[in-house]
Order: sequence, then C-alpha cells, then structure tokens
Amino acid sequence: MFSKIKRAIDKSFNEMVDIRRYLHQYPELSFKEEKTAKYIANFYKQLGLPYQEKVGGNGVIATLKGGKPGKTVGLRADFDALPIQDEKDVPYRSRVDGVMHACGHDGHTATLLVIARVLKEFQDDLPGTVVFIHQHAEEMNPGGAKPIIESGALDHLDAIFGTHLWSGIPVGRIEISKDVLMAGADSFRITLHGKGGHGSEPHETKDAITIGAQLVTQLQTIISREVNPMRTAVLSIGKFHAGTAFNVIADKAEIDGTVRYLDLEVQAQIIEAMEKHIKGICLANDITYTFDYAKGYPPVVNHKKEAELVMEAKDSIEDIQEIVEVEPSMGGEDFAYYLMEKPGAFFFTGALKESNPYPHHHPKFDFDEKAMPIAAKTLIKAYLNYQEASY
Repeated sequence: MFSKIKRAIDKSFNEMVDIRRYLHQYPELSFKEEKTAKYIANFYKQLGLPYQEKVGGNGVIATLKGGKPGKTVGLRADFDALPIQDEKDVPYRSRVDGVMHACGHDGHTATLLVIARVLKEFQDDLPGTVVFIHQHAEEMNPGGAKPIIESGALDHLDAIFGTHLWSGIPVGRIEISKDVLMAGADSFRITLHGKGGHGSEPHETKDAITIGAQLVTQLQTIISREVNPMRTAVLSIGKFHAGTAFNVIADKAEIDGTVRYLDLEVQAQIIEAMEKHIKGICLANDITYTFDYAKGYPPVVNHKKEAELVMEAKDSIEDIQEIVEVEPSMGGEDFAYYLMEKPGAFFFTGALKESNPYPHHHPKFDFDEKAMPIAAKTLIKAYLNYQEASY
C-alpha cells in the first residue's frame, strides 16, 4: 500500500506547490490567522472529513478514521507568518505589506493538506486514525500548541509526529535526534533606572549606559564561568537602548536578550545567576532596576522509539538520501509541548534552495518545494511504522 501512497504523493506535487504558493501570497501573523484557518477548514469540508475549527484559538483539526483497527496518530503543521517584508522577486511573493512566510509554514500546511487528501483515497486500508493538526501561532510565545493541548482536543492521541522544512539542509537529507532536538527559548528585558544629567557633569549622574555596559559584559560570564561547559546554553543580548542626545547622560537603559538551554536545571541556574549579577551591579552603582524574564518554549525532546520509527523510513523512501542523528539546534519550537504530553518525534526535512540560500526569517527566504513530497512520505511512513510497531 505504501508504494501506491508514494506514487499518489508524487502525482500531487503540483497541488502542493499551488497550495503553498497561494498561502505564501496571503500570509497572516500569529494569532491573526483567521483567513488561513478558514482556507484550511474549507479544504477539509470539500474533502468530506470531519474537522474542528477555532481549537485553542485559530487551530484546525481534522480526523481520518481508517478501515482497519489501530492507534490514533497526530500529524502537525503550523501556519502563521512573520512580520517581515518579502523581498523575493518571484510571482508568489507576499501581497501583504510587512508580512511574510519566512519560515516555511506555508509549506508545512500544503504538505499536511495533501497528505490528508491522499490518505483519504486509501481510507479503507489504513490502520487506526490519523489526526491532522493545523496549529496557529508557532512564531509567538505563548504559541498555539499549548492552548490546543489544553483544549483537550488531542487527549485521545497515542502518538504525534511533525517536521520542519529546513533551508540549511540539502534536499534528500533528514536530521533527527533520539533525545533533545531543539533548545528551550526564553526572552528577557532588564530596565536600569539611573539618574540623567548634562554630559559635562557626570559626577552628578548615575549613568545608565555605563552601568548597562558593565552589566552586559558581566552577564556573559554566566555561561563561560558558571554553567558547566558540558551542559550547553546560550545567553545573548540582542538590544541595548538608551540615551536621547550626544551630550545628555541617560537616566534609563533597556537591555533585551534571549536565553537558550537544553535542560530545566540549567535554565533555573541561569535565571538565578542573572538576578544576582543585575542586583549586584545596580547595588554597587546605587540605582534601581526591573528584571522581566519570560519563559518561552521548553526544549523539544524526542522519544527514542518514535524517532527510530522515523529513521526507518529511509528504507522505503527512495527520495531520502540519508537520515542523520544530529546535535541539538539552539532554535526553539512549541512542538515541545506535544512531546511533553504524548510519545512522538520531530525532525528536519532538508529544503535548501541552492539558487536562493537565504536562512529562515530572512526577507529573501525561500525553500526548494521538492522537499514537500519527501516530508509527506516520511510523515506517512512514520504513522504506518507506529501502527505496525504497536501490534
């Protein structure tokens, strides 16, 4: 049966491309994806599959019950876009100013919709149940995965699989881990409240810029001198805003950044250390501060058995040249929440477009659409492998 499914996926390539390019032209930001959600719901309505709308917000979930007994397996795709101006010179360039699918979520959606249509052709022969999870708001904390889970709509799942089309990996290569695949991703803002004044009289001020510079330097020692070097973590300052004029000493400074980690103990250690360094420097300089730390998505931790089922797909999918176990990426993904609740695995599908090798979240981002059928076949095979392994 899988051979027939593969052929059906290949024959549906143009449909995948058409869907992806349509969605690419009409992107919507996180938590505002109403038209995209309606497009997805209408697809399932025309397909004749039962579906739910507004799950956990703008989520859409459809269900295909196979004709043979088996487990219930979820396949997930996200569908939100980013606040980026599309600078590609292509016919399917975004028509929405300042909004762009710069991370491949349009491709994820097209892939899952075509998977649903193809599997419906084989419904009577399919084991168990496939749940198609179209998730909103992956790009913006707190994300769409958590409210979808909290809605109870996925309580009946036995396992879940997902993939991310990845422009930094050649087409035909799949990357996965049997443990941690992606990092936890947090953000923070430190506001220093000093005392401003004239640039000629620094002794009458409490210079927020000078104090902030000390703090930025000091924070870097947390990773290099306090966290065990065998336990991976990142602390990066992305924004330092202070001052209004060349001859005015700033009374306030805002420092924004991100923390990435692979386990919760390191996250807690970093937060505690940051508080200590901030408090110490501000005390020494006689100023006050506010420290706002936002915990984002936790690490994406694959389950070993389910990751191995994905890896077995290479034996029956000719388009896959290699499946490689990799070290964790320090990027974040709210697929993590699903894996905290259910067995499953997340993997990267190579989608490098050699003529346009710009990274994710770049204004000229694009990906090789030939990656979509590979992603589709791998997800389907993971679902089938899970059914076989369960009996």
